[in-house]
Amino acid sequence: MTDLFEPSTAHRPAAPPPSRGRSAASKRAARKRKRRRQQRTAFILIVLLGVLGVGGYFLFDRVGDVVAGFENPFDSAPEDYAGPGVDPVQVEIPEGATGAMMGEELVEADVVASVGAFNAAFEATPGAAGIQPGTYELLTQMNAADAVEALVANEKVEISVTIPEGFTVEQVVDKVASVTSITREDMEAALKSPKKIGLPGAADGNAEGWLFPKTYAVQPGDTAEDLLKTMVDQTKAELDSLGVSGGDRQDVLNKASMVEREAQNDEDRGKVARVLENRLEVGDALGIDATLAYGLGKPAHEITVSEWEDASLPYNTRANVGLPPTPIANPGAASVEAVANPPEGDWLWYVTVNLETGETKFTDNYQEFLGFRNEYQEWAAENGY
Repeated sequence: MTDLFEPSTAHRPAAPPPSRGRSAASKRAARKRKRRRQQRTAFILIVLLGVLGVGGYFLFDRVGDVVAGFENPFDSAPEDYAGPGVDPVQVEIPEGATGAMMGEELVEADVVASVGAFNAAFEATPGAAGIQPGTYELLTQMNAADAVEALVANEKVEISVTIPEGFTVEQVVDKVASVTSITREDMEAALKSPKKIGLPGAADGNAEGWLFPKTYAVQPGDTAEDLLKTMVDQTKAELDSLGVSGGDRQDVLNKASMVEREAQNDEDRGKVARVLENRLEVGDALGIDATLAYGLGKPAHEITVSEWEDASLPYNTRANVGLPPTPIANPGAASVEAVANPPEGDWLWYVTVNLETGETKFTDNYQEFLGFRNEYQEWAAENGY
């Protein structure tokens, strides 16, 4: 399994000097009043130009720029703060935002003094066109050039949550709730709306197997539905990349989840996948310990003899032939690929003979299988298992 990542450190500019004079709120209110006065002035100028008809086109174009940027037509340069800034504030840059749209968002949050100053800094800053959507933490009353540089750095306010290969849905819920602002209740509620998170009908409303394991960035405002849908979409993309058709997806994930839990080493994944295919083909029970452990919610070594023999337990693949009712975990890319493209081989049994090294032996001979099993039992007795 992969290591878990902790939340990334949100970007925050250098600590500002103490605020002086009017509060940030009163300054924002004053700026809004100033913009309204400028808009009214621009409107009156447009009406007068229409009446006078003197230099109409040129001046209307000039006044239009004034309205768009909320600048005073008599100013020689757009208003800008000296910086470095006052109070921390979070600003969301929407998807597809132009430089002017970003400037409007920052003016509204009192990060920059004017759209004109931001636009000038935007055009003068290499890489500004690559600013990505997301939530950024800036400061009120920043110099426009500093604000653009902070956005270009692309250090968004977000938390990284890593879902390891082989996690169950229950473990995914626990992990997300432990490192993000999304609660367990939100996750559980979203899982009850399978269509909203993109689950196909073949999943029958159960997300097990469909939450692709990888690292996800969670930003402020992201919901449980957003995150779960991203995980499901990633699983679909992985299946598409391997050419797995819609009708085969659920079975592939089911088998891949068993490979994920059973294969001790990467080089064994394909062989385990081939054993599953061979046993299904000849009509033998799969005999996967991990399925019954999943169904009962306890480790395999705690399963009793009567439970191993109980065919009424749906996840008992010793007593029942065929696949378990659902996947038993969320498989990673390597396990999915192993099932989609298993190697050729006649193996019908395998035994992990050393739990510490993961050494696993495969065979198509039952007597040899019994020998492997004895080898494991001897190792377990010697090592206190």
